[in-house]
Amino acid sequence: MKKLGLNELREEYLKFFESKGHLRLPSFSLIPQNDPSLLLINSGMAPLKPYFTGDQEPPRRRVTTCQKCIRTPDIENVGKTARHGTFFEMLGNFSFGDYFKNEAIPWAWEFVTKVLEMPEDRLYVSIYEDDDEAFEIWNKKVGLSPDRIVRMGKADNFWEHGTGPCGPCSEIYFDRGVDKGCGKPDCKVGCDCDRFIEFWNLVFTQFYRHEDGSYTRLAKPNIDTGMGLERLAVISQDVNNLFEVDTVRNVLNYVCKMAGVEYGQSEKADISIRVITDHMRSTTMMVSDGVIPSNEGRGYVLRRLLRRAARHGKLLGIDKPFLHDVAMVVINESRQAYPELQENADYIRKVISIEEEKFNATIDQGLAILNEFIEKTKAENRKVISGDMVFKLHDTYGFPLDLTREIAGENGLEIDEEGFQKEMAQQKQKARDALKNKGAAAWGDDSIYGKLDKNLKTEFVGYETDESDSKIVYIIKDDEIVENAQEGEEVTIILDRTPFYGESGGQVGDTGYIKAASGIVRVTDCKKTADGKYLHIGVVEKGLVEANETVKAQIDSARRMDIARNHSATHLLQKALRNVLGTHVTQAGSLVEPGRLRFDFTHFSSVDPDDLRKIEQEVNEKILESLPVTVMEMPVDEARKLGAMALFGEKYGDIVRVVKMGDYSIELCGGTHLKNTSQAGLIKILGESGVASGIRRIEALTGKAAIEYFNERERILNEVASALKSNPQDSVKKVESMAAQLKEAEKEIEKLRSKLVTSSIDDVLAKAVEVKGIKVVTARFDQLDMEGLRNTGDTLKNKLGSGVVALATSYGGKVNFVVTATKDVVEKGIHSGNIIREVAKIAGGGGGGRPDMAQAGGKDVSKIDEALSHVVNVVGTQVK
Repeated sequence: MKKLGLNELREEYLKFFESKGHLRLPSFSLIPQNDPSLLLINSGMAPLKPYFTGDQEPPRRRVTTCQKCIRTPDIENVGKTARHGTFFEMLGNFSFGDYFKNEAIPWAWEFVTKVLEMPEDRLYVSIYEDDDEAFEIWNKKVGLSPDRIVRMGKADNFWEHGTGPCGPCSEIYFDRGVDKGCGKPDCKVGCDCDRFIEFWNLVFTQFYRHEDGSYTRLAKPNIDTGMGLERLAVISQDVNNLFEVDTVRNVLNYVCKMAGVEYGQSEKADISIRVITDHMRSTTMMVSDGVIPSNEGRGYVLRRLLRRAARHGKLLGIDKPFLHDVAMVVINESRQAYPELQENADYIRKVISIEEEKFNATIDQGLAILNEFIEKTKAENRKVISGDMVFKLHDTYGFPLDLTREIAGENGLEIDEEGFQKEMAQQKQKARDALKNKGAAAWGDDSIYGKLDKNLKTEFVGYETDESDSKIVYIIKDDEIVENAQEGEEVTIILDRTPFYGESGGQVGDTGYIKAASGIVRVTDCKKTADGKYLHIGVVEKGLVEANETVKAQIDSARRMDIARNHSATHLLQKALRNVLGTHVTQAGSLVEPGRLRFDFTHFSSVDPDDLRKIEQEVNEKILESLPVTVMEMPVDEARKLGAMALFGEKYGDIVRVVKMGDYSIELCGGTHLKNTSQAGLIKILGESGVASGIRRIEALTGKAAIEYFNERERILNEVASALKSNPQDSVKKVESMAAQLKEAEKEIEKLRSKLVTSSIDDVLAKAVEVKGIKVVTARFDQLDMEGLRNTGDTLKNKLGSGVVALATSYGGKVNFVVTATKDVVEKGIHSGNIIREVAKIAGGGGGGRPDMAQAGGKDVSKIDEALSHVVNVVGTQVK
């Protein structure tokens, strides 16, 4: 049997199936595209589902891939055994209605026996018990002896998941030898021991399972195979487990080197080494594909893995950030197959480094608190750490629940998960309560809006027109349905059709007027209920309006245009952000108003000012290019084929609205937009800031608001120039010149102050008084700041030789005190910190310090002299 490295095995497999007419596709991102049912890609076929279901046309009927995969159900077992891991690569060859068992089975046999040269006498296969067709091919076409073909039941050899395509499968096993077995006389294929290892699963999707449990045969059956690359490498390299495979072992060896330990010497250390090795393979791949640490979804999976790895680093005695260096080893081992790892290396290291530093900032304190909880629980003879304690660790110190569970388990304890979830639920309820009454979506069946005709939906015509002839269906006033409303009354009006955009998707609602024959309503906002009713909120400005009458609904067209400028600009902004910062950037929220836009996006750190300028410049270039803005409605699958960006987790209907700006940007969006990007005028980014972990925010202006911004800045610049008696273009030079002159003047003033203080030193010392044999000097220097006061105190103390010096200043309107004492008087009981505490109280302040030196602040300038005069009394109380 050929002994091949993991990277060589991958290439041999893909080359082999290319020779059989398959198109080699690169691994898809670990982030599922348009599949909200998955957090992360967990199998080779997962990203190919649209091809199997017929929703999308495959690029070729035969495809082969090596797919990056993440699975985390057994995360707590990773490290404890050498079997479990979260990251793996899945080799696969696929047929979308092309070839079937007659080709798939012989090709699999050819690859393992001819290419990999596995000995035939160590290979076995399993088939579904009723799949005589597969038996015939293995036996007659391949030539495999019947005693090497094992029939198994539905649980083992039939793939199905609810209703839909399904079918039998055939698995290939390798006999690793009697020494790897359990020793039982009936040890055979299917035994749970390590002797017979299943490494390739051939799935024959030939049936469709219906709701009633019946099956019908597919007209065009498919082939879906999956072979774990690491498991194949275990066989080829004749090692015991995935951690001994060459590329994985190299990562493990680096971890050992960092920790200064040897693998295999201590089971406790080995667990930590395996955790770090596996988790860093996963996290490196996840970050490269655009996942960033957060507190939910796939970002939380990443955070759990990183924090678990960081904690095990501490258990190994690694007391500095190191995970970003381990990531570099992963990159070097896998960049041949995944060149994007090398391209994103700096980004990957930075994301991991930032997250590790964040965790390190809290983990020690959190561990100390957890240890207290553990000791307290044990002292009370309890076996379960309370839910409120677990929640405190999670909420205050960022401890993932599983990490607390793991550490508790290491100490023989459990955690009250039900209590923890109750605390979490209370926190979420508080958040929900805070959001109540924020919009129409919050109005449920217990409100007046829940009592309206559920079948009524307002027809929205605002994409095509700014006004419409409509009928008033409901008038709501003071939470009651009324027949009419009069001048001055606040109302909510529901029309049968409307041009008013109801607040949604980050875009604010339209304003305008509803004009009836005998009255006018000024609409100040428009919201939309979950069941499609548009709520026109406003006040009757004139006359009377009545239910069921025909009205003219008109929006404020100029305001709508300003909103459209900002909304279209957010689409351009998102594309520019992805181009400049990377494809990990996705929208995390937005606010589109007439006067400004706000765009939240996923990113791990603040945006560099140079990058921010590049982003702004790119958006402005696209505005100047006058890209046509086209809006299309189409089936959601067709939109996905076009590459339209969608919000992850957002539910879309069968027909979606696609907004396309030239060949630059394409997104799913229900908002109102420009006809051409040039209508935006320009964009001016006002700033960028963080709003949550992994979420950044950009605020910007377009159109008239941007012009007003520049006009205002120009006005300010002209005023500054006028005040400087300069012209605008020379203002900076003038300010720099004046600042230099001011600095020189301040130096000169400081010199004069020093001379003034020096000249008065002897006078101050001459006024020293003696208290119980200790000299005490007090003085006020209002011309000195705090630093100058400290320096003067040291000078006086040195000249005094023995005693206490107490000084005060009201420099710059601030009251400050300094007390300093020589070593010999400290030994007699003098404590500067205690003296200054009493003295500063008189001036309404406080402070403290060491026995030989202390400082304090005050509030009342008028009390400085009284405070200084009290020094003598305090010194007297300290000397015995």
